[in-house]
Amino acid sequence: MLKIKVPASTANMGPGFDSFGMALNLYNEFEIEETDKDIIFLEAGKPSSIPLSENLIYNSMVKAFDKYNYKFKGLYINVTKADVPLSRGLGSSATCIAAALKAANHIMNNIMSKQEILNLATEIEGHPDNVVAALEGGLDVSLVENKQVVYSKINPPEDLIFAALIPDFKMSTSNGRKVLPSQYTKEDCVFNISRAALLISVFYNKDFKKLRTCFQDKIHQPYRGASIKGLEAIFETAKEFGSLGEFISGSGSTLMVVLDKNNTDFLNKMQSYLETTETTWRIELLQPDCNGTEVTVC
Repeated sequence: MLKIKVPASTANMGPGFDSFGMALNLYNEFEIEETDKDIIFLEAGKPSSIPLSENLIYNSMVKAFDKYNYKFKGLYINVTKADVPLSRGLGSSATCIAAALKAANHIMNNIMSKQEILNLATEIEGHPDNVVAALEGGLDVSLVENKQVVYSKINPPEDLIFAALIPDFKMSTSNGRKVLPSQYTKEDCVFNISRAALLISVFYNKDFKKLRTCFQDKIHQPYRGASIKGLEAIFETAKEFGSLGEFISGSGSTLMVVLDKNNTDFLNKMQSYLETTETTWRIELLQPDCNGTEVTVC
């Protein structure tokens, strides 16, 4: 039996569209093993209502097995903990893919290299930002070149915490991409390139006064933000309560607020404000996860 723990992730982080991803200490956990027969898929020990044809964990494992011509008889999959909310821009699908490929690789006697796992995970997900962060932990800048994932990881500063403002409505990644323009001006591209580069420098040098500038973006947030009611007011209020910067997590609907770890007043103040809005929100105070996917053999 394998026990697998996979962190949530926040992607894009403002200007780093499809390339920046950071793992967070919010987790999904799985139990997976090969069996002699049958496919058993459980959620918290109870039969899942999700058909196998739509089961991302099962289908990701099968994709790995098919790629390496591995014939399996049966599988036992149990999602024992599901703290990463679905369709909220916190990498829930990436946790499933990461767990599936790590499990499949163990079952196949570790035939896949780390690079091959990253490549296949990105092929399944469609972009590398969340899956690289989920697998490797930390803050990762990733891209695909000649079908190979290339990434660089840094461990984010311990001086920061991240407040995830999670609403009661979902936003799918596919719909989030449909609202984006097919072309951008040179000025918009330069705008994002400069801020993406500055963000890595600011994190590395702990020059946090510049973070709000770093999170500015003209590629996706102006278009996706229109679907999140009250976004501008929420960001402005967060700033009043001491936020160092704000951005949409992935394609939404979660909003991410970056705080100094010593800002102990933010949580209560922000919760009180959000209770006055039309949407129901909850706040998770999170720290970066620097370990990525962890696998224990039981």
